[in-house]
Amino acid sequence: MIVTASIVTYKTNTDELSKCLSSILCSPIFRIFISDNSPNDDLRRICKQYDRVEYIFNNANIGYGAGHNVAIRYAMKIKSCYHLVLNSDVYFEPTIIGKITDYMENNENVAQLQPKITYPDGTLQLAQRLLPTPFNLISRRFLPNSLSRMLNSKYTLSFWDHNCTVNIPYHQGSFMFFRMDALNRVGLFDERFFMYPEDIDITRRMHKYFKTIYWPKVSIVHNHRAESYQSTKLLVIHIINMIKYFNKWGWIVDRERSRWNNQVLQALGYKKK
Repeated sequence: MIVTASIVTYKTNTDELSKCLSSILCSPIFRIFISDNSPNDDLRRICKQYDRVEYIFNNANIGYGAGHNVAIRYAMKIKSCYHLVLNSDVYFEPTIIGKITDYMENNENVAQLQPKITYPDGTLQLAQRLLPTPFNLISRRFLPNSLSRMLNSKYTLSFWDHNCTVNIPYHQGSFMFFRMDALNRVGLFDERFFMYPEDIDITRRMHKYFKTIYWPKVSIVHNHRAESYQSTKLLVIHIINMIKYFNKWGWIVDRERSRWNNQVLQALGYKKK
């Protein structure tokens, strides 16, 4: 059984990448693809230090989803059974991948899995969410906290203790463990999204046919920086790509969104305050 992984890089800090690779290489992953969108191939030198790392220089910033698609197609050629999409600012214990793979092997209806995710200080990261409405994103970005707090609690599922296994249609893209057979059926990342909503899009496409599971029996660390909250350029990119997302799936009317979000809230025992 072959398990592969991919990281998309763009001017990535070498210490951060080395820490991530060292973490992955302690686990039973057959090959790690570095799909580099940087303007030069300086990261090639770092990658050459590791036996199971394959460096791919894309010679352009083709986007996050497109960069992972390049790597996933390589993984398909070597008949990978499972593929892990992750960020370079993620690290985890050596036993994590084996435990996740065992769970997937014993649950054939699960196409995608995400473990519990924490910040480096151990604080829970709210990486599983409802499918967003336009108002969810507007309120998070532009309304005062006093007005957006209740909406955010529902959308980000912060009311929930994150200690039970749940089928959730939106997994954040920092750590996404896929069954390859499901990717062959559903398709890869939608490359019209340069960055940000590609994780929402692919999870909901998987969720339509399979289970997309949050599994808290294991946890990983994500040193998440929320860069679009700090950079005007990245905020504009985020907005443009969310417009593309809502153009694809629906702004006001999205029946799948309504049905699946209600199913999640019911499963988690949500009660409106």
